[in-house]
Amino acid sequence: MNFGLYVARRYLFSKKSTNAINVISGISVVGVAVATMALIVTLSVFNGFSDLVATLFTAFDPQLEVTPVEGKTAPADDPVLTEIRQLPQVEVATECVEDMALVTYHDRQAMVTIKGVDDNFDQLTHIREILCGDGTFELHAADLHYGILGIRLAEQLGTGYRFDEPLQVYTPRREGQVDITDPADGFVQDELYSPGVLFSVMQAKYDKNYVLTSIGFARRIFDQQGMLSSLELRLKPGSDFEAVKREMQRIAGSKYTVKDRYEQQDDTFRIMKVEKFIAYIFLTFILVVACFNIIGSLSMLIIDKRDDVVTLRNLGASDKQITQIFLFEGRMISALGAVIGLVVGLLLCWIQQTFGVIALGSSAGSFIVDAYPVSVHLWDVVLVFVTVLAVGFLSVWYPVRYFSRRLLKSV
Repeated sequence: MNFGLYVARRYLFSKKSTNAINVISGISVVGVAVATMALIVTLSVFNGFSDLVATLFTAFDPQLEVTPVEGKTAPADDPVLTEIRQLPQVEVATECVEDMALVTYHDRQAMVTIKGVDDNFDQLTHIREILCGDGTFELHAADLHYGILGIRLAEQLGTGYRFDEPLQVYTPRREGQVDITDPADGFVQDELYSPGVLFSVMQAKYDKNYVLTSIGFARRIFDQQGMLSSLELRLKPGSDFEAVKREMQRIAGSKYTVKDRYEQQDDTFRIMKVEKFIAYIFLTFILVVACFNIIGSLSMLIIDKRDDVVTLRNLGASDKQITQIFLFEGRMISALGAVIGLVVGLLLCWIQQTFGVIALGSSAGSFIVDAYPVSVHLWDVVLVFVTVLAVGFLSVWYPVRYFSRRLLKSV
């Protein structure tokens, strides 16, 4: 065993002549452990909220989305898109046309996003799981086209689950001359009927702004026959997601962009990542403050072991070896606190995951989930452990060398 490490271990667990040194050493371990535990728990809660939001978007967003780099739409029969959808790993492919429109119902109106999709949209996403009402998922029947509204949009328009009159949809006319004496001539008007259901993603972006309908209706009202805004895909179970995505991007080249669910909601997840990073930085500063206890403990230990230093010198120990003893002492305090903090933090996360001890609100059903969501990621555990060790090692390096030099000069 390394000489410095061996002596440092004996110093750490042995009784000192001054009892306050033992107390301060214990406080130092507890301080590092609490800071470590806080880092683990806080980062895991951020992960829990991120995973929760991702599951909400899963019900509406496709697994992969291919969109044109330039312009809003692209030809549906583009050979590039055909090659992508014919990849053996693709299980479901849906064409989509999406654009803004004005809808009116009785005396109310709203600007919305009309999303026209193929009939297999329910196979692409989990849309059926977020429907509410007495109807079923249906986009058209014969010449009638249905519109499935977000639940907050339905509340805004006052339609209810099943509106008794058709929803009037207006979009600007894209081609032909417009009669300036008749403002209504500048718009294309059509109607959507109710299938008796609404969808609830629990995200205002969709619930307040989106109307889901057939792609035929969207192409007709937006004058986009033979075009698509995006090609939405779902892979077969067991497919290597990242490999398939890279292959699709290779086929798409610079003409199309291939996005996964996180990239489709890039703004939302970027904000959550920034918040998580800021929390990590603040808690690291708290860890630095906790490490000052280690410095106090080591400075008192160096003074307490003055006679031992003389003995070690007489036995042939070099000044470097003596300094390493106290460096190892500080590092062991940091490592011990890190291990204890990790164990306690992971235990608290498991308790919250299993029993939901800390609730989000005082009444059940007030939020999407009743308790704070927690998700432990391996890389976060590694990051916290490395951070604690790095901060602990760096915080004791200069003070130990400084106090050791002064001690060695005086003996």
